[in-house]
Amino acid sequence: MSENNKDLGDKAEDAFEKAKDKAEGFAEEAKEKASDFADKAEEAAKEFKEDVKKTFDPNNPNSGKTVAIIAHITWIGWIVALIMNNQNKTEFGSYYIRQTLGIWILMLVLGFVPVVGCFAGIIGIVLIIISLVNAANDKMVPTVGIGQLFQDWFKSL
Repeated sequence: MSENNKDLGDKAEDAFEKAKDKAEGFAEEAKEKASDFADKAEEAAKEFKEDVKKTFDPNNPNSGKTVAIIAHITWIGWIVALIMNNQNKTEFGSYYIRQTLGIWILMLVLGFVPVVGCFAGIIGIVLIIISLVNAANDKMVPTVGIGQLFQDWFKSL
């Protein structure tokens, strides 16, 4: 029986050594994959950082366009655009920040007017869409009828 135990012990030791070798192989492969992943992630982060610099660079003509488009996306978007524009002021971004603020306030005021209040949301959305299309096309077109007043009233923005 001790001969059988010795054979079983040798077999177990051989199996353990094989498993250990396999585990070391897997560990090496995992280290290589993790290292490759880390390198790719670092490269992607650097590219992203460069893209952000280009997008929000005040010398880049499209940086104002980005702010202008973001300003049209709800009140939160307007606040984000205002913060972005304060960091790198552009004429185009400021123009559309003033326009969208005026449209949001107009929607709020029209909401309290009887009969017209029912359509205030529709009127506001139409004005926002028109303004957004103009911003996306790099045109500084004032909101129909009152856009120039918005520029005068909110010139400090």
